[in-house]
Amino acid sequence: MLRLEPVRAKPRAFVSLTGLRPAEFEGLDEAFAPAYQRYRAAADTTRRGRRPRRRAPGAGAPHALDLRHRLVLALVWLKAYPPFEVLGLFFGLDKGNARRNLLEVLAVLELLDDFPFDHDPTGRPARPRSRAGVMEAFPAVRLVIDSKGQRIHRPGGGDGARKPFYSGKKKAHTLKAQPGVAPDGLIEALSPDVPGSVNDVRLLRESGRLGRLAAGEAGLTGKGSEGADKGEAVLLLMPKEDRKRDPGTEEDKAGNRLIARYRMVVGHTIAQLNRCTVLRQVYRGRRMRPGQVVRGVAVLGNRRIRVRPLKRYGTAA
Repeated sequence: MLRLEPVRAKPRAFVSLTGLRPAEFEGLDEAFAPAYQRYRAAADTTRRGRRPRRRAPGAGAPHALDLRHRLVLALVWLKAYPPFEVLGLFFGLDKGNARRNLLEVLAVLELLDDFPFDHDPTGRPARPRSRAGVMEAFPAVRLVIDSKGQRIHRPGGGDGARKPFYSGKKKAHTLKAQPGVAPDGLIEALSPDVPGSVNDVRLLRESGRLGRLAAGEAGLTGKGSEGADKGEAVLLLMPKEDRKRDPGTEEDKAGNRLIARYRMVVGHTIAQLNRCTVLRQVYRGRRMRPGQVVRGVAVLGNRRIRVRPLKRYGTAA
């Protein structure tokens, strides 16, 4: 059985297994424990079977693993993405218990960070200042938006069940999520997972994200979001499409290169998310609650960026 202390004593192995350095894990554990207690105290259903609770939270048989090892179990799954049979073997559990422990930890991880653009803008904090002149060419930009796809195994159930997940761009069955990051790379908005056939314009419109931008704030996107700002009283910056009837000028091409350099920040943040193998490999097994896995990884990514800021930004240099 995998024990925390022997692995924690080997920092390089610990990072390979969990994606966190030992000191980063300790900071996460300090925040996780009280969040877990609040989560359990608010539960009105049982962990197994989701039946209405008849006893106080904490009653019943104790967990086979303590809270720290359950957190490590989830981190190992997110970083290394082993099958549940293997994950259970690591921690002395059967695959069903390994999955139930994982789901509970993922639910608590979501409580550790708040993505302000996913909620009502009332009371939202003012746009933070970016460091070292980041976004100096676009001072109004509040959110840099891009999409991230992940392949899945071809769904069963015939063409009707498969078609919504088929991405014509990727030529594969995929899930898609759309993060929005601040100029310093922190994730401030994250859409739920949607089938891969949903295009960026529709996903951005349905998220309502643009409507949450305050007066004077702008969004920065790629060409795939052209038309998403239709009917919105906001500024949406994007590269100019080079069309046969309306070819781009040299000035347009120079502007596109500048925008691409500034949009690097969202690419670097997505690269941080992809450090977790669960978002990089073909997703297998049953889908969990939409967005649950990617939001858990995003919480870990934000904590990592706050401790160790991104080293490169989309500057005009």
